[in-house]
Amino acid sequence: MAKTALITGITGQDGSYLAEFLLAKGYAVHGVVRRASTENFDRIAHLTDRIRLHQADLLDQLSVIDVMREVQPDEVYNLAAQSFVPTSWKQPVLTGEFTALGVTRVLEAIRLLGPQRIRFYQASSSEMFGKVQETPQRESTPFYPRSPYGVAKVYGHWITVNYRESYGMYCCSGILFNHEGPRRGREFVSRKITDAAARIKLGLQKELRLGNLDAKRDWGYAGDYVKAMWLMLQQPQADDFVIATGETHSVRELVELAFAKVGLDWKTRVAIDPNLTRPAEVEMLVGDATKAQKLLGWRPEISFPQLVTMMVESDLRINTKA
Repeated sequence: MAKTALITGITGQDGSYLAEFLLAKGYAVHGVVRRASTENFDRIAHLTDRIRLHQADLLDQLSVIDVMREVQPDEVYNLAAQSFVPTSWKQPVLTGEFTALGVTRVLEAIRLLGPQRIRFYQASSSEMFGKVQETPQRESTPFYPRSPYGVAKVYGHWITVNYRESYGMYCCSGILFNHEGPRRGREFVSRKITDAAARIKLGLQKELRLGNLDAKRDWGYAGDYVKAMWLMLQQPQADDFVIATGETHSVRELVELAFAKVGLDWKTRVAIDPNLTRPAEVEMLVGDATKAQKLLGWRPEISFPQLVTMMVESDLRINTKA
């Protein structure tokens, strides 16, 4: 029989790629959306006739329980969060409610309705490593978050471990390093850069303002990373995994590649804005995905240059239509 999956955060970048992936596997796919006038369904518009959406809110325990009871999922993927790091300083309490306590509400719903039947995936983050204690970062690396978002993700990660150990539930966390794609929101630096390169090339924008060009990240393709989420829930035992490319690239490198793709000199188009630097910067993140490679058989397929090219070409098409 076909499995049933429930995805929180289905309207986000990862949610849309995961929904596509699971549909291709023959799953019945359900998604949780909030009742909000600002909800954006663009990323899943092409899937609406193949998925079912349910209204619920990670701030409201009863609504989560009601959806879980109605859907009766085999697998739950918790991708919902207040996931934009700069916003977490402006809205630290709300970030904690969604990104930390929201995880607990989903776990509680599973504990009440199907603790031995439902498999749970938690979207953990490389931002939990923050002020890194070792390089590269692996599953055993101590966490040292440097933002309210990172702190909230640490709570979400450990409460997932706690429910696994306390109740014998099948609960996994994927510690995903930065993963991008054409569906990434424009507020994130990767998409901000590729979109600006396209717009400047087309004469729709004059300059790009950025903060710290020297920050280094381990950037992969979101389409590759959702496969790892699924693989985690297919294992005999629940466990946690770092998902990363093992390569590090600076924001400056991303800018150089994006502007080279459209034939422009980035140095004449990019301005440094001190207001865009973080209160506490995370200088470098790079992951060691050896465990995922050995136990899951997972490896990234899209390279960093391929990723940037994919995003720039997509933004050129989008802005040409606009």
